[in-house]
Amino acid sequence: MIVLQPQGRLDLQGGEVLGRQLASLVPQRHDLWVINLAQVDFMDSSGLVSLVTGLKAARQSGCRLVLCNVQPAVRLIFELTQLDSVFEIFESYDAVLTEVQTPV
Repeated sequence: MIVLQPQGRLDLQGGEVLGRQLASLVPQRHDLWVINLAQVDFMDSSGLVSLVTGLKAARQSGCRLVLCNVQPAVRLIFELTQLDSVFEIFESYDAVLTEVQTPV
């Protein structure tokens, strides 16, 4: 499992930082990539682009990317863009751990 915890704003600058972090990952098939958004209080289209690019890279590598602790203002962006139906979004990091450890 790989956990990324961006902080502050996922705008042009924050989105680029996250994008570089995601691009630097060496994917192993069936890895779980968790992006904990607990410390992110703002996101714009640049942040969305980095997340969508990361999701695409994860899926192409046979990995799973999930989001957790999405703050209300950021969740609204996902809902307005209907990307909340594209990403797996969990209420908390503990919820991710519970889901992962539960056999499907």
